[in-house]
Order: sequence, then C-alpha cells, then structure tokens
Amino acid sequence: MSRILGVLGGMGPAASVAFLARVQALTPAKGDEDHIRVIADINPQVPNRHSQPEAAGHALGQMAQGLKTAGAQVLAMPCNTAHAHADAIRAAGLPFIDMIAETAKTAGATGAKRVGVLATPGAALLYAETLAAEGLEMVAPLPADRERFMRVVFGVKAGDVGADQRAAMRDLAQALIAAGAEAVIGGCTEVPLLLDQGDVTAPLIDSAEVLAQASVAACR
Repeated sequence: MSRILGVLGGMGPAASVAFLARVQALTPAKGDEDHIRVIADINPQVPNRHSQPEAAGHALGQMAQGLKTAGAQVLAMPCNTAHAHADAIRAAGLPFIDMIAETAKTAGATGAKRVGVLATPGAALLYAETLAAEGLEMVAPLPADRERFMRVVFGVKAGDVGADQRAAMRDLAQALIAAGAEAVIGGCTEVPLLLDQGDVTAPLIDSAEVLAQASVAACR
C-alpha cells in the first residue's frame, strides 16, 4: 500500500497544479487504485518568501502540521524558494523531500560540472550551496538577466504564458549556456510552464519533474 503524499502548494497556484499532474503522469498505474493518495494545501496566501520570511516560515510550518493531521505521511513542496524554511516544515515530524537536493543530484548525474540555474535570488542561494556540496559550480545570470527573469516569473503568476514570455525564458537559459553552463536547472516551478528541453541546447533539469519523480518513489 502506498504512503499518502502531502503537498504544500499555492506558490504559485499554476505551478502547483502542474506538479500534481506530473505526479499522476509519473505514477505507474493500471487503474485508479494504483495511484497515490494526495492531500494538498494549495495556499496562495503564504506570506511573500522574499520580503516576509519569518511569517512565511510560520505559515509553512502550520501547513505541514495540518497535512500531517489530515493523514499525510510524506511531504513535498513544489516551490524552490520556500525551501529556505525546510526546518519549519520538518518540525511536523514527517519525511520531507528536499527539492533542491534532489535537483542538484540530478544535475550532477548528467555529467555536467558547471550548472546554470534559473531561480529567484533566495532559491539561487540554496542552489549555490547545494551544488557546491555536490562538487558542481553554479553559473548564475547576470544582474540584468536576474531582473528580467523575475519579471517573467511574475508574468507567469499573472497568467501570461504567451510567446513573448516563452522567448524570454529561452533567451535566459541560452545565456547561461553561452556563459559556460553544461546543464541548466529550472530552479523555479514557473520555468517549466514556459520552457522545455527542445528550447535549449544543453540538458534541462526541471525541478518540479524531479520532485514529482521523487514523490512517486517515496510513496510507492
């Protein structure tokens, strides 16, 4: 019998829904009963992870405890930036799948030594530390590209996944490759809503896909 997955979601809503679809698609199932039971808290009211970190950590800790009370046995969170509050989530006493660590391992498995990261400033700090622990070097966007990236991400959160947005994300990824990245991590769960492997000339590691695969493995 599979374990029950608890999902801390809503950061943002579209990325959370896409993650749930990935979990379903990646589960080897012949019928309904073979799928994983999922309890999700899609909470777009989590305080801003950048400007209100203390309040965000408190809210995420409450969400984790609520999922445990509801019956969850394993926790996952499809938001890279919010992993700065992993300790608050682990305080609920359940196994918590570390999206950053799993994605860094997957990047290393490509054979790349220099890895580009498309992420928010907070998530980029987490990736720099985790990639270094794996013996990998992070290639970060230039300051102007970091600002452009955040504009694109907030555009996705506002519902814009149009051609201009897709072209911008493709350009940002290719700029990392031009700077020496041998693989690129989509280190924000909005990235795969605009970008896929066919858009870039180096391996693309989708952190949401990695987390979904790890969630299926942990629950089955």
